[in-house]
Order: sequence, then structure tokens, then C-alpha cells
Amino acid sequence: MNDRSRILAAVFLTVCLFLGVQLGALALVEPFQEADYQAVEDPQDPTNSLLYLLIILVATGFMLAAFRYDAQWLIRGLIIGVSVMLAWFVFGEVIPPVVSYAGVNLLAVVASLAVGAGLLVYPEWYVIDLAGVLIGAGAAGLFGISFGLFPAILLLAALAVYDAISVYKTKHMLTLAGGVMDLRIPVVLVVPTTLSYTHLDPESTEGIVEERTTSSAGDGSHRESAGAGDLEDEHTPGDRGHDADDLDEPSKEHGDRERDALFIGLGDAVIPTILVASAASFVDVPAIDVPMIALNLPALGAMVGTIAGLLVLMYMVLQGRAHAGLPLLNGGAIGGYLLGALASGIPLVAALGL
Repeated sequence: MNDRSRILAAVFLTVCLFLGVQLGALALVEPFQEADYQAVEDPQDPTNSLLYLLIILVATGFMLAAFRYDAQWLIRGLIIGVSVMLAWFVFGEVIPPVVSYAGVNLLAVVASLAVGAGLLVYPEWYVIDLAGVLIGAGAAGLFGISFGLFPAILLLAALAVYDAISVYKTKHMLTLAGGVMDLRIPVVLVVPTTLSYTHLDPESTEGIVEERTTSSAGDGSHRESAGAGDLEDEHTPGDRGHDADDLDEPSKEHGDRERDALFIGLGDAVIPTILVASAASFVDVPAIDVPMIALNLPALGAMVGTIAGLLVLMYMVLQGRAHAGLPLLNGGAIGGYLLGALASGIPLVAALGL
């Protein structure tokens, strides 16, 4: 398989991972609503978006401080702990409580702990990707039922601006990105372009911060990285230390090794999916009859818009130009949602949640 075919296959797999997060979130919307997992008292309150932005800033500062003082173990432990918690939310709704104790679904607990053990003991790329899709769907579903339409749109717009500033202006996510990548935790989705790729190799993330722009999810690869962003919102695609003119040349640092993997921040999949889940939760239009998921035309529009933004983003990255991910992804989600809402007969003001 030549280089172009391998890259196209990797792009296809990346789209599948995004769809996995989106469809998973839609499948969890109704179970989460029935379980009363809504995280805020009033999902229509726009100050919820401001609170979440504040949490992102605090979390970013905390992580930067942890890397500065060599406390990476703390970040790794926290992320794996959060992964287990989110996995428990998901498994608690999808695994029947056939074995329970004191009202606790023991099978869901065991499955959640297995996710944490896998990430801790064997963080291979497919373990990280499976865990990422699982917890990404759970996070997007929880936020989607907790943010009404206007707060969700406000959140996506604000995060797109923040992403652009953190990538093109302050560039403070570069250090964070490199450190997070070395921890091998599910804040990035890893998409190999060679069958021999292993994420367990220490060299698989070596030097990924050089000459690239990233955000909190950290991206990078032996030759390419796409998107960025994690649950704390780090989102930029970037090139792994190669100029645009070098993308088709062998890496000087790694000999004849070609592109081994693409990396894209999990947050780049989760954040626009919040609007997908919000549209499915709060837009009062006829549902599209799809088994096992809550779907309507505005939610479908947000899904399609996100994937369109992803394809444009990856095209830019593969041309050797590094870009912030969320402006394209969130912009695509918002634009697709509005088109779907207008096509459903909803006035623009109502579609914006105003």
C-alpha cells in the first residue's frame, strides 16, 4: 500500500472514530436523561458556558504546572480516574444489572475498572482509541443534555476562539501537548498509517512538539498530526517537526521511517458533539427513525457539518499547514445544525435558542 493509500485509510478511520463518538453520544441521550444525569439545574442558563470555560483555564494551568514540576504521574492518574468514572456512567446504562449489590451494577463496575486497567497496563493505540470513543461519547452525552441550544452554541463559539488564540497567539499548549502525548492516555485518538505501528514504542511520541501548533489534547506523529484538543480543550493539528516541503521526504531524525500515525485530540471529537447531543435533546422537531439513537434533522446537520470540518482540517494538515482544530470543527457543527434546524421549519432566532 503506497503512502497516499495509507493516509486515505487513516483519514477514513479518523472519520469512523468521530462517528463513533457522535453516534455513541446520541445513543446515550435518552438513557442519561432518564437517569437524571443532567449536570446543571438550568440547562438554558448561558453562564454554564462561562463556568465551563473557567474550568478549562484552571485545568490548563494545573496541567502546565504539573509538567513544570515533574508531576506527570498526577495528570496520568487523574485522566485514567476520570476515564473510569465516565466508563461507569456509560456501562451503567448499557449493561443490564443482572449482577448487583446494594443497587450497584457490579458488571458495569468491573467493565469500568477494566478500562482503567487497560489504559494503565497496556496503552496500545487501539486500547486508547476504544477508551477514547467510549468516554468521549459519555462526556458529549452528559454535556449535551446539560447545555441548552444557546449555551451549547455559545460554548462552541467561545472554545473555537480560545483554541485559535492558544494556537496562533500564546502558543502555550505546545508544552502541554508534548507532555500529554508522552503519558499515553486517552486525550488523543491515535490513527496508525502502518500495520507495524505501536504506540508503546517510546519513539512514537518523541519530539512531537517541535515546530507544530497544538492545544490541550496534543497532537503529533512521526510525520503528521491532525487536530488537537482533549477533554480540557487542546486542539490543533500540526506537523511533527517537519516543514511543509518535507512532508513527502524521509524524516531526517527517524531515518527512512514514513508517516506512522495521525493524532487528533479527543476534545476535537467531543466538543462539537455536545451540540449534536444538545440538538437531539432540546430541539422539538420530529425524530428521524433510527434504531437505538436519538436523532433529528438539526442533530444530523451538526454531525454532517462536523465531519465536513474534519475533512477540511485534515486536508490542510496533510498539505503541511498546521491549524487550530475547533474553529473548523465547531464552525461546521454550528453551521450544519442551523441548516438542519431551518430545514425543519424552525425560525433562526428559535434555532439559536434565543
